[in-house]
Amino acid sequence: MQEEAGSRTLWETACVDVRDSANPVLARARRCLGRVNARHPWDHNEHFHRWILRNLPARRRAAVDVGCGTGVLAGKLAPHFARVTGIDADEGMAAAAGARLAQDPRVSIRHCRFEQFAAEAGDGQTDLITMVAVLHHLDLEDTLARIPGLLAPGGRLLVVGLARADSLPDLAADLISATANPVMGLIRHPRPARQAGGPAPGQPVMPVRDPATTLAEITAAATARLPGATVRRRLFFRYTLRWDKPPVTAPPPGSRNPATTR
Repeated sequence: MQEEAGSRTLWETACVDVRDSANPVLARARRCLGRVNARHPWDHNEHFHRWILRNLPARRRAAVDVGCGTGVLAGKLAPHFARVTGIDADEGMAAAAGARLAQDPRVSIRHCRFEQFAAEAGDGQTDLITMVAVLHHLDLEDTLARIPGLLAPGGRLLVVGLARADSLPDLAADLISATANPVMGLIRHPRPARQAGGPAPGQPVMPVRDPATTLAEITAAATARLPGATVRRRLFFRYTLRWDKPPVTAPPPGSRNPATTR
């Protein structure tokens, strides 16, 4: 029992989220990295837009970007789809996205919650649904349960998300990410910024929420709701989720519909 208690204490000490730990060593390192990151800022979410663009489905009639923010990803999807819909629950974000993409007839922006959009959308009309840093703002189980009804056969869900760290692999990934983050900042933004980050003048403040679910919980929910989904831990405090809705297969030539067989 004493050995088990000691192991549990060691586990609990090791499995801390380096992003908000009160450990003085980690806190000091975080402040130092924070100063470097502020001087050389870069967007973690936009970094993964390339992953999304590399994984577009074969059929590209309609795409929906859930939590579209200021419309950056929706604008990148527009050249690849006949129509793109961006939705955001934040009024300021939806307004900024609408202003950014007002001249693109392929894109429409809606200020609404995902649940409202899903209830009003036609069944099986969407070839791609994207969610970047938004799934942890939504009810995980309910959201994943709605995806199959929204996607067309052969359609695809692509998620870039945040998870709560609670394991040694999470800790290792966070430590590597924290170390690599300023290096990426120097590459992406070599000239030091004149002031700390924040929204540009006239731009809305991005809604922020800490993730409450762990990667294991997200994987379990995806496995239950979206059989065959692929969930992978990524650097820079993100994970990716990909799921393809099975296509409709035609019956073999010469076969008859059992429902009409007498």
